[in-house]
Amino acid sequence: EKFDIVKKWGINTYKCTKQLLSERFGRGSRTVDLELETQIELLRETKRKYESVLLLARALTAHLYSLVQTQHALGDAFADLSQKSPELQEEFGYNAETQKLLCKNGETLLGAVNFFVSSINTLVNKTMEDTLMTVKQYETARLEYDAYRTDLEELSMGPRDAGAVSRLDAAQSQFQSHKDKYEKLRADVAIKLKFLEENKIKVMHKQLLLFHNAISAYFAGNQQQLEQTLKQFNIKLKTPGAEKPSWLEEQ
Repeated sequence: EKFDIVKKWGINTYKCTKQLLSERFGRGSRTVDLELETQIELLRETKRKYESVLLLARALTAHLYSLVQTQHALGDAFADLSQKSPELQEEFGYNAETQKLLCKNGETLLGAVNFFVSSINTLVNKTMEDTLMTVKQYETARLEYDAYRTDLEELSMGPRDAGAVSRLDAAQSQFQSHKDKYEKLRADVAIKLKFLEENKIKVMHKQLLLFHNAISAYFAGNQQQLEQTLKQFNIKLKTPGAEKPSWLEEQ
């Protein structure tokens, strides 16, 4: 049984390799679904662009985190000097309060940006990747389908003795099996691409609105609007002293 499995695998690999080389050197015909392949290429291009956005958003998170840490340390330094410098107590005091407020707003913004990063990461590395895995299965099935189609066509043009008829029947059966597999996966890819596009629009509509509102409120110094943005998208910040590490510590 194991020998038969290895033999079958070897024959299949040989036929597919032969078909692939034939296509690359322009000698063999290839089944093409122009509409589907255009959609697949568009998905791959979209994934590359979203990966770039994800990389930049992560860099922004890192920079914001460093800024918040610096503001926190600066606020502590001003507060300490306010206690030890009576002649400048008021000036150091309100600078300390300003830095603490900026620090708080920065932490709120970080919560929003991290939510954005997490959602884009899920879209790119789970949802899109899942669809591309089905695409890879489809492309393998397409190659197998064309390999067995070519094999059947070659046998059909050969002599029709008793042995040839037997081989032709076997080739017809194998071809039909691979054709069914190819058509099923083609349908699966078409459905997944449709649902992926709908999901992408839904996710990005929400995330881009979140990103815009949070960034705008932060740089306008509108603390109330910034906090309202997190409530609108049900984003909860980690409370200080929580047992589990904050998302900032997990980066």
